[in-house]
Amino acid sequence: MTELSPRLARLRFRAWHRGTREADYMIGCYFDRFHTEWNDADIQWFEDLIEEEDVEIMAWALRTEPVPEKYAGARMERMMQLDYVEIPR
Repeated sequence: MTELSPRLARLRFRAWHRGTREADYMIGCYFDRFHTEWNDADIQWFEDLIEEEDVEIMAWALRTEPVPEKYAGARMERMMQLDYVEIPR
């Protein structure tokens, strides 16, 4: 893996240190899979998203709660796919 900018390094740490294993995998794997494709708007979206409670983020990604307008769109649709989650055995 290439070295991350300080901004992305902070985001990676926060994505992988959520408080529950389930949230760590969902949010951390999302970061790991897609961050290299992000522009500034994508990074800002993710920074805003990870300020939300894990239970909310997971509910939106699992489609059990409606997604707030500020997070709706292609980025959240990608999170909802869950095909990026790799759980080590």
